[in-house]
Amino acid sequence: MRAVLARWVDPFVVTLFVVLVLGLLVPVPPAAQRVVDVVADLAVTVLFLVYGMRLSTREVWAGLRNVRLQGAVLASTYVVFPLLGLLVAWAVVPLLGAGLATGVLFLSLLPSTVQSSVAFTSVARGNVAGAVCGATVSNVVGMLVTPLLVLWLLSDGAGVVPEPPAGDVAGDVAGGLGGLRTVLLQLLVPFVVGQLLQPWVGGWIRSRRWLTLGVDRGTILVVVFGAVAAASSAGVWASVSGWAVVALVGVSAVLLAAMLATTWWGGAALRLPLEDRVALLMCGSKKSLATGLPMASVLLPVAVAGVVAVPVIVFHQLQLMVCAVLARRLALRA
Repeated sequence: MRAVLARWVDPFVVTLFVVLVLGLLVPVPPAAQRVVDVVADLAVTVLFLVYGMRLSTREVWAGLRNVRLQGAVLASTYVVFPLLGLLVAWAVVPLLGAGLATGVLFLSLLPSTVQSSVAFTSVARGNVAGAVCGATVSNVVGMLVTPLLVLWLLSDGAGVVPEPPAGDVAGDVAGGLGGLRTVLLQLLVPFVVGQLLQPWVGGWIRSRRWLTLGVDRGTILVVVFGAVAAASSAGVWASVSGWAVVALVGVSAVLLAAMLATTWWGGAALRLPLEDRVALLMCGSKKSLATGLPMASVLLPVAVAGVVAVPVIVFHQLQLMVCAVLARRLALRA
């Protein structure tokens, strides 16, 4: 029994589930929520500092020059996923209603996650440098592409939203610049600093895999708790019935399974090495909650943004749970 549990029950997945439940059930006062948000931001910054110190500059340049991997990540994020999201959103309007169906479509237009994509790629022993480059480029591109896709597709022509969102051009630009500033200061700057320190500390970091593994998993747990607790405090769940959440979990599972299959077997069709297929799997199948919620508040009316945020939150938690299991299974390969 102990051997079966060790093989199929991942302590990290159990911990992730416990953190998710705590975020849903434990009230977090505004002052404490601000502390959690600061800790989450610091954890992400430390994560990319550690990756900068761990990866050799040669690996980073190889990741940037890996045109097939980077092109596949962008195509998965901004072509395949939106097309699939448009189809699924149109199909589930009778099941979920127009508001949640709109959230499913909005979800499909977001950039990839950064910290969890990179962390799970590391856990799964994939191409970490390629994942860092792919996820970061995806977010930078998304500051322009996602608002354009939202304003184009979330309209009467898409057949999902009864009225087009009243987007504010000035707000869109401000939101995009704010997101770009976050990517630069919180992700790229620590990574560059880590690269500058790498010649002196890189060997020490690489010889202690437990350190990067602990930073990977700790960051994911802190970010998940902060996001779920913030959504609970904002009353996001109050407007959605339990049956709607169950149906939304099923729809999210279909979306996630389709994208996991597409990225994994698409990587094989492109003849990517196994490490690159892992990076594509982790980067191309995910969507960013950290980017999605602020963009929803900027691009959509207040009455729409609250409901639209629910599919983003549900999908985000599901992708973390599933990819945690996949990362562990891939890490055990010979």
